[in-house]
Amino acid sequence: MAGKFIEDFVVGAVDISPGRTVTETDVIAFSWVSGDTNPMHTDAEYSAKSSIGQRIAHGALGLSICTGLSARLGYLDGTAFAALGIDEWKFLKPIYLNDTVTLRSTVTEARPTSKPDRGVLVRRMELLNQHGELLQTGLMTTMVRTRATAGEYEQHGHREPVRPDGRAADGARERAGPAGEEPALAVDP
Repeated sequence: MAGKFIEDFVVGAVDISPGRTVTETDVIAFSWVSGDTNPMHTDAEYSAKSSIGQRIAHGALGLSICTGLSARLGYLDGTAFAALGIDEWKFLKPIYLNDTVTLRSTVTEARPTSKPDRGVLVRRMELLNQHGELLQTGLMTTMVRTRATAGEYEQHGHREPVRPDGRAADGARERAGPAGEEPALAVDP
């Protein structure tokens, strides 16, 4: 799915992501990547004796999953410039191993900036479990392209910035495909 420009977002619009099950592998991998090996995440015996009674996922893992589920919605593919901030984030309930979570994303603000090529998108992000319980919530702010940039990117068959040599700014370049097929992207080493 091609991303939306800032003008395409409507305040109050709600999107629900596909679900994702949080596994033991996710929690262990996140423990090692983050360095957070707290026994509430890594030790079944320890966590069984706690007031929660079982292992839980890291709060920051839940936040990371929110960003991934947001990406799966597809509406910022090729149109997001940068993440600008995460505000008012709350960890309301634990995420248990094998919970299936979804993201409910609500547009709270979509406005152009003083620069004609970009705008600011603010979304209320809500991570829900399979029972519909709210686990985490907060605001994510993203810089998004405007329609003023549409022609520049779409004339090259994608919405990524293109350098004068025809290569995309990320090092990819269009490569002609077989007759009748769309050009493919090749990545320069």
